[in-house]
Amino acid sequence: MDVELAQERMLLLADRFNMDHAEGRAWIKRTDAFGTMAKIGSFLSRPKDEDFETVYRERRLQPFYHVACTATMTYERAKDYRVPVDPNVVQVEADGKTHPVDTGAFTISGVERCHDEIHRAAYYDAISGAADAGAALYLGHNATLIDADILAKTAADGAVVVPPQAKASMLVRDVLASSIERITADRVLEEKLSIHHIDLYYRPVYAFRYRWQGKEAVVEFDGVTGETKVGGNTFEQFLGRAVDAEFLINAGVEAAGILIPGARLAEIVISKSIKAAKAK
Repeated sequence: MDVELAQERMLLLADRFNMDHAEGRAWIKRTDAFGTMAKIGSFLSRPKDEDFETVYRERRLQPFYHVACTATMTYERAKDYRVPVDPNVVQVEADGKTHPVDTGAFTISGVERCHDEIHRAAYYDAISGAADAGAALYLGHNATLIDADILAKTAADGAVVVPPQAKASMLVRDVLASSIERITADRVLEEKLSIHHIDLYYRPVYAFRYRWQGKEAVVEFDGVTGETKVGGNTFEQFLGRAVDAEFLINAGVEAAGILIPGARLAEIVISKSIKAAKAK
C-alpha cells in the first residue's frame, strides 16, 4: 500500500471581537450561568449587578484537529452473471460459446474492474480527543498558518494557549482505519491512502468566571462565531506557559506505521519531504 502524507500544519482562526465586547456579552448571561436557583431568585427579587463578582477572565486559544484522507482501491475480480431468458430457450450462443439454460437463465463469466474511493474527514477536540463534528463550521472562517514562535508570542502577550492533550497520531490512525474497507478481489492494481489534512486549529475563546452567593460559574464567548454559552472551563493553569509544538511532528508517519506495519515507510517520508519542499 502506498501512503501519501500532507504536511502537518497549525492554524489560528481570526478573532473577530475583543475582550470588552466579549465581557459585555457574557455579563448578560451571568444569571443563567448559576442555573435554576438564580432564575427563581431573579423572578422573586432580581439580583443586583453588585451581587455578582467577576473573579477571573481570560482570552484563550483552544485547539481542535481536522484530519482528512482518501482511500483509493483499483482491483479486478472474476464474477459469474446469471442472464434470464424466455421460458422456451434451452441454450444460448454468445461470444463463440454455447451456454446451456438452467431454470430460465444461463451463466456467463467475466472479470470486473472496480475502482473505489472513500473519503473521510473528522474533527476532534484536541484536549479530550473526543469527536467534535461541530468544529467543521470553523473552517468557513479566516485562518492563518502559524508556528511555535507565534504561539509563544501570543502567550507572552497574555493569552492562554491550551496545549493539545490528545495524541495526533492516534487520531490520524482512527481516521485512516475508518477509510479502509474490506473488498473482494482477485488482483489488486492500486491501493493508496492519501492524507490531505493533519491540521491543528486554534480558536479564540473568552471565558469569565463569576461569583454569586458563594458559588462560582463560567460563561464563555466564542471569538469566531460570537456565540455566548454558559458553563465551560477556564484554563488559568496554562497561563504564561511555553508551548511545545513537537506534538505534530511526524504524526502522519507514526499513524501509518501503527495501522499498516511495513507500509513503505521510506517512501512515505520521501513523499512527505517532497510535498513539504514544494509548499515552501
